Amino acid sequence: MPISALAAPYAAHVIDARSGKVLHSRNADTRLHPASLTKMMTLYIAFEAVRNGEITLDTKVRISKHAASEPPSKLGLRSGQTIALRYLIRAAAVKSANDAATAIGEAISGSEAAFARRMNRTAKAMGMSRTTFKNAHGLTESGHLSTARDMTALGRHVIYDYPQYYNLFSRQTADAGVKRVSHTNRRLLQSYKGADGIKTGYTRAAGFNLVASAQRRNERVIATVFGGKSTASRNARVAELLDMGFRRAPSRAALRKPARPAYAGNVTAAGGTTAAKTVRVVASVQKSLRPRLRPSPSIEVAETVVTAAAADGDKVQASVEAAIAAASQSVATAAAETPKVDVAEATLTSTSVSVPRPTARPAELTVALVKPTKPPVPQEPEIVTRLSTSGGQHWGINVGRYGSRYQAEKVLLRTALAEMATLDGSLRKVNQTSAGFDANFVGMTRDTADLACRRLKARNVTCFMIGP
Repeated sequence: MPISALAAPYAAHVIDARSGKVLHSRNADTRLHPASLTKMMTLYIAFEAVRNGEITLDTKVRISKHAASEPPSKLGLRSGQTIALRYLIRAAAVKSANDAATAIGEAISGSEAAFARRMNRTAKAMGMSRTTFKNAHGLTESGHLSTARDMTALGRHVIYDYPQYYNLFSRQTADAGVKRVSHTNRRLLQSYKGADGIKTGYTRAAGFNLVASAQRRNERVIATVFGGKSTASRNARVAELLDMGFRRAPSRAALRKPARPAYAGNVTAAGGTTAAKTVRVVASVQKSLRPRLRPSPSIEVAETVVTAAAADGDKVQASVEAAIAAASQSVATAAAETPKVDVAEATLTSTSVSVPRPTARPAELTVALVKPTKPPVPQEPEIVTRLSTSGGQHWGINVGRYGSRYQAEKVLLRTALAEMATLDGSLRKVNQTSAGFDANFVGMTRDTADLACRRLKARNVTCFMIGP
């Protein structure tokens, strides 16, 4: 039985990401299998855990036997192996690795079951009312269901709640620690103008799913498809939905970011939730000390304390002046006899009242004048040239001339999706001439361009090669 025959019912949902306004919807509230779209929530909670101090990107995660035994797609982690969290995140986001997703959940919540409960609490806080998660990876499990509307909302939260991590979803390749991995959605990322994410999903029960986002100028559209019949047909449908979204979305719209869900953390044994780990720096001051004098080059003068007591203010003042004179005389005598002398504390005691005197300033005060220096003169930038490393990819093909740029871009997109085998890695380019708009694929080798043209001509598509 062909895989497409087992695909789930079709559902779609398109929104203006800036405002959340719905631009198109079909079966958007039907509960279906989300497949690896689930990993958007796994990664969202990982970002949340890092933000709240539960874990760091450099935390070494030990891979359990359960995580290592997950079926493909996987990174190939071994039981007992340790790997930094950042590599698990990259593997889950780019390659859609099931073993990495399970390891993330176990590292944050202790077990995949506990992590699934946290996923459901977070989904509820986001308003994803028709979603139930049972695992961290999205492989088919009874009751593990979501909707096109809920997954679109989740994708919007990923974009706006953690923009510092969103670039992960547009990386066509990434270093996952043990090896370099390729993006599961790289064909749409390469062929659709402005596409920058987010997540693919496939199981036999779900069909080919995708939550895609694209930005052009100030406009951003999110389109979700459930139940695609194949990768190519799903990508083509998503491209059509994104085009529809950009046509229907206003060129200007106020940005209304979704409210970030309340942080709950992990549930404790007592039924509560763990709080975010924060680092607090507390300065304990037991006694307020007066600053000490800087010593002169030859004499260290200790603090002089004068204690005086008298009922008559004039007598106190006279006593203080006498103490100051005595201390000054002591300092002068010590300076004449030895190069460095500690002057002892001088005390004048009367009856009952203590009056501390201010500490005397140093006998000599040296002020050093620093001549300001001129700011450094910026150096001229060095221009470095090098030989091209394009590997001879100076060839291309032309698939027609059209009356408008839009028509040329549309033909390029349709052709790229239809002939992925030979056009993968090439660049779509529209050249405007006096006669119209040329639709070209460039950045190819001669052999690749020749093969692509022959395959397209076999499909009755106009094509000729473009030389360097």
